[in-house]
Amino acid sequence: MKDCEYQQISPGAAPPPASPGARRPGPAAPPGPGPGPPPPAAAPRWSSSGSGSGSLGRRPRRKWEVFPGRNRFYCGGRLMLAGHGGVFALTLLLILTTTVLFFVFDCPFLARQLTLAIPIIAAILFFFVMSCLLQTSFTDPGILPRATVCEAAALEKQIDNTGSSTYRPPPRTREVMINGQMVKLKYCFTCKMFRPPRTSHCSVCDNCVERFDHHCPWVGNCVGRRNYRFFYAFILSLSFLTAFIFACVVTHLTLRSQGSNFLSTLKETPASVLELVICFFSIWSILGLSGFHTYLVASNLTTNEDIKGSWSSKRGGEASVNPYSHKSVITNCCAVLCGPLPPSLIDRRGFVQADTVLPSPIRSDEPACGAKPDASMVLASPLGNQIGLSTQVACFPAFDRRQAESGRRAGPPPCVSPTDT
Repeated sequence: MKDCEYQQISPGAAPPPASPGARRPGPAAPPGPGPGPPPPAAAPRWSSSGSGSGSLGRRPRRKWEVFPGRNRFYCGGRLMLAGHGGVFALTLLLILTTTVLFFVFDCPFLARQLTLAIPIIAAILFFFVMSCLLQTSFTDPGILPRATVCEAAALEKQIDNTGSSTYRPPPRTREVMINGQMVKLKYCFTCKMFRPPRTSHCSVCDNCVERFDHHCPWVGNCVGRRNYRFFYAFILSLSFLTAFIFACVVTHLTLRSQGSNFLSTLKETPASVLELVICFFSIWSILGLSGFHTYLVASNLTTNEDIKGSWSSKRGGEASVNPYSHKSVITNCCAVLCGPLPPSLIDRRGFVQADTVLPSPIRSDEPACGAKPDASMVLASPLGNQIGLSTQVACFPAFDRRQAESGRRAGPPPCVSPTDT
């Protein structure tokens, strides 16, 4: 039964035919000053609550409002951040505090005594650092959409319809060949799919991230394929900015202490002392992090692969060759930092549509899966064409009508899942 029915009555429509025994109405009365015809009804407003085909009186919701991960969205879904933002706020506070104190208390003295280039260089470095930080924090790191309802239901149906006590569930790993190296693909029980190569599930954000490097609380986001270049530029430029401010503050204090006691100079400039302390304790970790990621970029590795020892003997295993390395430092740097930025695979700004029920037996003139991939927020399908794999493996294989006809006779589930191939 439909949720609600609407009937439109035309003023000029003929009255329905009267029954044979009914009395005929008399002549119509002349028009008087009575009320006119009722105003037309307003157009219904549809709701996106997901119950039924639509309700009245509510605005449609966008997909970022029902996103399954633990991310937070701002500006109508245009910006995204991890669920916790306290450490990210601390990062902003430290950078802004140190830079503002430097411009207020150190730059005027250094510009008069030395050169005007000091505040100009500091301003350029500061704006570049903030730009890279915000791009790293608010950019989609490469989140892969979860399996659709159709694919997840097909997998469950395949497991439940065996009817055999000796049945073993399908294997949760697969192996693919990449540049002569065997790579394992693990199954993600949360996203209901086999993860593509170099993809890992972040336990903090609860998303599968392509080319997952690590989750960085200092930037408030995962670092993956789509924002790694911004993260590397951020830590590298922050190293230069911290070292520059540290050197300028030391120069400022040295020039001020000429002809007087150094301790009295420190008492006269408490802001410079605070900058000196912040930069001194920050520069070592920032420089070490920049050097470590420079090594990873030159080797075409990720932090996740380096910690797990995927292509080395760190955990006592047999060392293997990194299949993603181009055997050249320059080529690896260009591949990691200068390649085209892939598009986001999640549609955050799209509208949530009504839930689509899975079809019962498939007819030859219908598509294999009746459910649209709204819940998984897929921009395009199949997913294998979006992530650019060269392994001839698609996470969600297509389903043609010949397979539907043969499958209807044999009895497998109507929708193909990642474990059907």
